[in-house]
Amino acid sequence: MKLRRTFLSLLAAAATAGAFSQNAAAQQLPPGYKAEYRVSMVLNVPTPWGQAGKMWADMVKERTQGRINMKLYPGVSLIQGDQTREFSALRQGVIDMAVGSTINWSPQVKELNVFSLPFLMPDYAAVDALTQGQVGKKIFQRLEQGGVVPLAWGENGYRELTNSKRAVKMPEDLKGMKIRIVGSPIFSDMFTALGANPTQMSWADAQPALTSGAVDGQENPLFLFNLLKMHTVGQKYITTWGYMADPLIFVVNKDIWNSWTPADQAIVRQAALDAGKEEIAIARKGLIEADKPVIKGIEALGVTVTQLNPEQRDAFVKATRGVYNKWKATIGADLVNSAEAAIAARKK
Repeated sequence: MKLRRTFLSLLAAAATAGAFSQNAAAQQLPPGYKAEYRVSMVLNVPTPWGQAGKMWADMVKERTQGRINMKLYPGVSLIQGDQTREFSALRQGVIDMAVGSTINWSPQVKELNVFSLPFLMPDYAAVDALTQGQVGKKIFQRLEQGGVVPLAWGENGYRELTNSKRAVKMPEDLKGMKIRIVGSPIFSDMFTALGANPTQMSWADAQPALTSGAVDGQENPLFLFNLLKMHTVGQKYITTWGYMADPLIFVVNKDIWNSWTPADQAIVRQAALDAGKEEIAIARKGLIEADKPVIKGIEALGVTVTQLNPEQRDAFVKATRGVYNKWKATIGADLVNSAEAAIAARKK
């Protein structure tokens, strides 16, 4: 009995010490700082997107000596999984920080649709020419006007086409296919122009739809094909057409940003830049090498991978040119012209 009382006393003392330690840590925070900051993302580790958030959070915690603690909320769980609401929630303060997709935020920030223009960016050098050049700076300025502080670029990758029906080599091969798309109008316009039947749905709904055959195909970066084992839900054909890439953006709510000291702002910004650089390398691994080991690995699963030749790609470019021109006017001709010029001048 005496031992039990001693043990309970030790537990109580430990709890009291832990509470005191937590209170002491909280008291050491500068005025206006939160004990924890909510970071929204769509995907979790082990995806490149999830790693972007984890690296950022880890770097910030270490470099600020615990003054800024970031908790990751994958699956956009802070807004019940609705990806298209993320930017609005970030502006409103429901979300403190985010590693977000240009696609998901494009309904609120029309300029972000520049990255979704069909077949604008033919290679990674073209992506870099935009994000790391004047176009990227202009988009960051636009985001700042929208109430957030953009810090750095990451990458979700080129979105490639998969389906359960046939190898897609030309636009006519897509005719009548039901393709799951994300919730951005430009995607609907493009797949309609190609003769497909675009169907907007969340990924949670897409997986059973692909399994049952209610939907024939979808488009996503290739790392998701492997991670989600899409070949097991009927996706036996892939076309690597590189029709658009999806940069990610590290951002902070403006009020949260203004609550930090200039020194901590500099730390958070540099950590985002460092994490973004590392994450882009992770996202491209296996795809930029001459033998493209990611594609070889997918083919080993019995999946047919079609890599478009220049003539085939040009057929898709021509079929979607009307969509490109329509959205160029919506996005802003000046910004798109700047993007086209930057890509033309890139170093391959």
